[in-house]
Amino acid sequence: MSKKGKKLAAEPFHYDANLVAVCACLLLIGYVMVTSSSLHLDTKASLSASTFTVWGYPLKQLIHISLGLIMARYIVMIPMRNWQKMAQWLFIAGLVLLVVVLLPGIGVNVNGSTRWLQLAGIRIQVSELVKFAAVVYMARYVNRHQQELRESAFGLLKPLLVFSVASLLLLLEPDFGSAVVILMIAMGMMFLAGARVLQFGLLFGGLIISGALLVYFEPYRMKRVTSFLNPWEDPRNTGFQLIQALVSFERGELTGVGLGGGLQKLYYLPEAHTDFLFSVIAEELGLLGVVAVIGLFALLVCRAFSIAVAAEKAGEQFSAFIAYGLGIWFGFQAFVNMGVNMGILPTKGLTLPLMSYGGGSMMIMCCAVALLFRVHSEVTEINANTLPEPRVKAKAKA
Repeated sequence: MSKKGKKLAAEPFHYDANLVAVCACLLLIGYVMVTSSSLHLDTKASLSASTFTVWGYPLKQLIHISLGLIMARYIVMIPMRNWQKMAQWLFIAGLVLLVVVLLPGIGVNVNGSTRWLQLAGIRIQVSELVKFAAVVYMARYVNRHQQELRESAFGLLKPLLVFSVASLLLLLEPDFGSAVVILMIAMGMMFLAGARVLQFGLLFGGLIISGALLVYFEPYRMKRVTSFLNPWEDPRNTGFQLIQALVSFERGELTGVGLGGGLQKLYYLPEAHTDFLFSVIAEELGLLGVVAVIGLFALLVCRAFSIAVAAEKAGEQFSAFIAYGLGIWFGFQAFVNMGVNMGILPTKGLTLPLMSYGGGSMMIMCCAVALLFRVHSEVTEINANTLPEPRVKAKAKA
């Protein structure tokens, strides 16, 4: 092994205890609630196969979490300079996968959307990989073109032209929610990089108008918006999901009906273990459970931004933008998912990070958190190596 390799291998890894605690709580609460909301789903299929088991989804989710943690173990060992070198290639690979998933006979179609690739028995949602790649790519871009972003409108447009290609491919799946998340990651990171407020505002307004037009000219998206505004107009069809989610919140009250005691998950609330897991939490754990989950996500985002600020102070701009991007991703996706469940946003197929059932989503989220741990470790090591010697030692040497 070379001297450089030995040095990297010998570097201590610095864990963030607060981040570990927050992520562990989200994973644990998520797993318990996925188990509670999915125990009934395998019963019918299992009876037909003459093997009665209700643990299909919980076991699969446990495998997803385990694989995610194994992948995170390897992700966390990759130095940030390596991520910077392969950022653009990672994003290109994401674009290629977005094309591949649309090819006939390759992508897996679920409920009219072709968003998944089947790998070794696990469905990987390609958009999750693209979100991860988008954070790394944008961190490299804003780090290399920060001055251009501050002085020129073209500096804002260049990355958005690339991201518009990814968004177009996502809309073909269709996956409008993921397209919005990716654009929000890009816009948020450019804003934090110091983009001019006027130019940023005009561009952001243009994106909002474009999104509104996409909704207006696509009937199924327009139905979602109208059902969100008045779900009781068509309670058995377009408004069914939202009404059932609102019933879950109403039944939960302050402390909930008790773990496992929810009724809405029993075929009333569609996708209770995935997109509407937050509603199950509201019904079974009540307002206290809802506030606890919101608080945990707030702590996760705050910790990501704190790590980003520390990286900036240490002179690690690329690492800082990685942490900012991950914080925006976690925060915005969690906000959208919870907003949909509470009826303040139109229905979107976005999972609750680190909590909802899903192989691809869980594994990629674990990898994203691992990348945040890597940023924290490198920044901590830099600060440790640049601290001045204690005065007692200095006097002893004198």
